[in-house]
Amino acid sequence: MRGKLITILGPTASGKTTFAANLAHSIDGEIISADSRQIYRRMDIGTGKDLSDYFIDGEAIPYHLIDIREAGEKYTLFEYQRDFHDAYDDILSRKKAPILCGGTGLYIESVLKGYNLPEVPANITLRESLQGKTLEELTEILRGYRPLHNITDTDTKKRAIRAIEIEEFRAKQDPSERDFPPIESCVMGVMIDRELRRKKISERLKARLNEGMVEEVRSIIDSGISPNDLIYYGLEYKFVTLYVIGEITYKDMYEGLEVAIHQFAKRQMTWFRGMERRGIKINWIEANLPMNLKLEKAYSYIGL
Repeated sequence: MRGKLITILGPTASGKTTFAANLAHSIDGEIISADSRQIYRRMDIGTGKDLSDYFIDGEAIPYHLIDIREAGEKYTLFEYQRDFHDAYDDILSRKKAPILCGGTGLYIESVLKGYNLPEVPANITLRESLQGKTLEELTEILRGYRPLHNITDTDTKKRAIRAIEIEEFRAKQDPSERDFPPIESCVMGVMIDRELRRKKISERLKARLNEGMVEEVRSIIDSGISPNDLIYYGLEYKFVTLYVIGEITYKDMYEGLEVAIHQFAKRQMTWFRGMERRGIKINWIEANLPMNLKLEKAYSYIGL
């Protein structure tokens, strides 16, 4: 398996990180995160970093692309591809097995297919022309460029305008040019029963609130990060920030966030099914299997 990428994907609360860490431990591997929010420092509880998952039998499993940016910064898909390839090449240079693991389908697919995604500059003229439009109008404009499924680009006007700016830039680029080559990978998906997934999501939300997720958001805001910058990240940071700044009640935050996470997990699965339709073979493994049986299946898929 030296030199060939292993990919482990799955919806939130499926246990994919623990699985990937156990696999890495058994084959001398290192993990490259494919999570669009775990790249940010101090955003720990809300993004579910659970760094204890990277310790197996007392041994630390090396991981990459976690805690590489400051909270409040923007991070593009182009930057992710660039950083992935840097980490991937580094792991290979040390004769380790690279394992891409996460739930951000766009990140994973961009790596496997080698998307052509040059860094997109700001288009001030376009931005100014869109400022007066409603979020609904912006959503319709964005839908004219591409289908909208597993994305959070329409959470706020700011995100929708940036998404349109990116699509407008891409529409003018030569699609035959690629900045990064596609990568061959054995792809495994962690399949979790819908009801079990819902149960785990609800339990995990309660646990994260008890662990101090509200205090984490309040601390980030107190450090000088704009609430709007946190809302930009969606899900936990959107709802908890709205609660912290007094725009919604705790009850509304909890109930709204619980629904949003369930919807997010459903969109993740929709994206993964779309990946299969677009030619990426995913070998599915049941989430509730004992770890030793999961590993046995993984070995069979990767040819060990």
